[in-house]
Amino acid sequence: MSEAPNAAQVAYWNDAAGQTWAEMQEALDRQLAPLGRAAMAALAPKPGERLLDVGCGAGQTTLELAAAVAPGGEVVGLDISRPLLEVSRGRPAAAAVSFLEGDAQTHPFEPASFDGAFSRFGVMFFADPPAAFANIRRALKPGGRLAFVCWRGMGENPIMTAPLTAALAHLPAPSPPDPTAPGPFAFADPDRVRGILRTAGFEGIELAPHDEKIGGGDLRTAVGLALRVGPLGMLLRENPNKRDVVVAAIRDELARHEGPDGVKLDSATWIVTARTP
Repeated sequence: MSEAPNAAQVAYWNDAAGQTWAEMQEALDRQLAPLGRAAMAALAPKPGERLLDVGCGAGQTTLELAAAVAPGGEVVGLDISRPLLEVSRGRPAAAAVSFLEGDAQTHPFEPASFDGAFSRFGVMFFADPPAAFANIRRALKPGGRLAFVCWRGMGENPIMTAPLTAALAHLPAPSPPDPTAPGPFAFADPDRVRGILRTAGFEGIELAPHDEKIGGGDLRTAVGLALRVGPLGMLLRENPNKRDVVVAAIRDELARHEGPDGVKLDSATWIVTARTP
């Protein structure tokens, strides 16, 4: 077994999870794009800058950042998931975009080589968050900027809780996760995030709450996302005899939130900004 710091996450994102996200890339990008753009606005990229996109996934955010730093800028997208990087490298891209397979916690970045670092939900999975952010800080120039979006508490996010609650009327509840373990909600506590970034050497740390309805598309797409992304897939694999009733319950719940723009539910995130000394 690998002893790399994030070996478990590397394995996770290169196996079923990475394949699922790659297959559902269009719907996931549609759902998360407004939240990523809110963090991009906080980063305020400028033409000619060199930026790092941490956890770039299938590359949508990397390409949007590249458009913002043109002309003369450059964006490097970094991710640990080979299936997602295969999608990103297959997208039409400007010459000023490159994608790297690597772990931001340990990758040997050239010191002081980026004007800014960005992430859309790609920084909550580090085994050692202070070490990871210290590594990112060293890659930034003096006065370099950091901006990322991360989830607030799960209970504040009907985009995730609504289908799960509907399903749990028919399934045993999963064990509650460790709130500080690598995972989607690892940065829900704002004091923890401030402490991590201070320990990593950042200053001017700010967390702004951001609330917005989001969705991946029509009812069929929304049901597919709920079943394949997150804890529901594992629960259904463990209880295959409940699949039909669970799918019906999720469809009924999500249908209540369908409108002219598809199924949309409330999301709650932090837009986090900081800078290097």
